[in-house]
Amino acid sequence: MNNDNYAPAGFIPDLMRDLRAFATVGEETLALAAREHQALAAGGTYEPFEIYRLRKDLLNRLDPLILAIKHWRALWQQISPLERARSPDVIGAIQMLQNLIVKILQLDRENQQALLRRGLVPARHVTACAAPPSNYVANLYRRHTTQNPESRMTKIESRTQNPE
Repeated sequence: MNNDNYAPAGFIPDLMRDLRAFATVGEETLALAAREHQALAAGGTYEPFEIYRLRKDLLNRLDPLILAIKHWRALWQQISPLERARSPDVIGAIQMLQNLIVKILQLDRENQQALLRRGLVPARHVTACAAPPSNYVANLYRRHTTQNPESRMTKIESRTQNPE
């Protein structure tokens, strides 16, 4: 095997340690998002500064983990698929983290919508939706009505006579 494309699997325990640490921070992030969701759903007073402070602390802990996982990812991609298959715990941890991240993103999106409904998000933080041009629908109608009407009728007649 070519040594340029091979990294010994001795890094797997360190990778698992960092994946577990990442999962811990992820679960704390999910718990914080759930706490924020409950506070927003309660309809009472909402204290965004406390959530912001806790989120910032989590981000400070997450940054070095992301750098470490990028390093482990590069090594993981260098080992053969056969050797990766011998580490189902890594594969399972990665899948669990992906599911956790999706849950966090879904709950965070709900929280963002709740903040918008309460008017707690400044307008400059709201991303603009990509609206179609104002004449988009008119152009669609024009494009489809300016086609040769006889060719459209022929297509319609052939479909009704020869249903597939």
